Amino acid sequence: MKVFLETDRLLLRRFTEADVDDLVILDGDPEVMRFLTGEPTPRDEIENDVLPRILCDYARGPAGRWAAHERSTGEFVGWLALQPPDDGDPTEVELGYRLKSSVWGRGYATEGARALIRKGFADLGVRRVWAQTMAVNTASRRVMEKAGLRYVRTFYPQFDDPLPGTEHGEVEYDLERPAHQR
Repeated sequence: MKVFLETDRLLLRRFTEADVDDLVILDGDPEVMRFLTGEPTPRDEIENDVLPRILCDYARGPAGRWAAHERSTGEFVGWLALQPPDDGDPTEVELGYRLKSSVWGRGYATEGARALIRKGFADLGVRRVWAQTMAVNTASRRVMEKAGLRYVRTFYPQFDDPLPGTEHGEVEYDLERPAHQR
C-alpha cells in the first residue's frame, strides 16, 4: 500500500478501482448516510460515478480524497479529504470525512483532519480549509472544532426532498493558513 499520509493510528492512501466493495459497505450504513442523503448509495452509483470521480480528482492536483486504514489492523475505516472545488482552485479546499460507524468515537476523524490540514498548509499550497454540515450534526461539528476550524455562518439551502433536521440549516466552518506559513 502506497501511503499518502500517516498519523499515529491511521494510514491514508489513494483510492483504486479495487475499493468499490469498501465504499459500498461504508455508504450502505444508514447511520453513516443519515446527515448526507438519508439512504444508502447504490453500488452502480459508486462504480460508475463516485469512485471514477475520486480517481479523476487525483489528476487535478495533490488534494483529494484518501482511503483511511487503521495502522494496527490495516482495516479500511472510511475516508478523509481535502477536496478542491470544481473550478480547480487548490488554495481553498473542503475538509471532508466519512468513517464507518463502528469506529465512531475513537477520534479518527479529528486525528486525520488535523493531519490533512497541516499537510495542506505546509505542502499543498492551501490557504483556506472549510467544511459544512447540517446544523444538527453535532458530532461532525465537534470534529471541525477539534480540528481547529471556527464557525462562520448558518445558511438555509433549499432541497427537493429535505432530510429531518434540514429546517435548522447548514453550518460552515473554516480555517485560514497561519500568517507565518504564508
